Amino acid sequence: MRDTIPAGGRSDLTDAQWAVLEPLLPVGQKSGRPPKRTKRQLIDGIRWRVRTGAPWRDVSVRYGPWQSVYGLFRRWQRDGTWARILTSLRARADAAGLLGWDVSVDTTIARAHQHAAGARKPGIVSCARPAGCAPNRMITPWADRVAGGPPRCTWPANRGSNRCRFW
Repeated sequence: MRDTIPAGGRSDLTDAQWAVLEPLLPVGQKSGRPPKRTKRQLIDGIRWRVRTGAPWRDVSVRYGPWQSVYGLFRRWQRDGTWARILTSLRARADAAGLLGWDVSVDTTIARAHQHAAGARKPGIVSCARPAGCAPNRMITPWADRVAGGPPRCTWPANRGSNRCRFW
């Protein structure tokens, strides 16, 4: 395989970007058969998938089998390789003065609509049980009150009256 491959997609790494990234990558320790795909192809596949948000199975064949692309992504995610690469690239960009560490604080408050916040709508009776009412009793005003029991619950349409009454 060639060391330099033409950028196949618009988001694939250029030769200059690959020259910066390649020294940061881990060196394989395994002996045996050489890999069929280069790390550059697999990383381009990972970058395509992360950028588009597509399922792993939709990764293009030019990046290699989707299992290989996902396997490299997952392996490096588990052992912290991606975090080390990102830290190194940030340090390099910060040393070159390419990062701005300005912080912007937005004090806008996002409010939900009154119906989304659980506000009561006029004419609709709440299903919540008021405190002090029996949980398993009939709630109709014509139900007989048990002697010595708690007050019956009624659900009047107006909000001003007490919901729990003695009959």
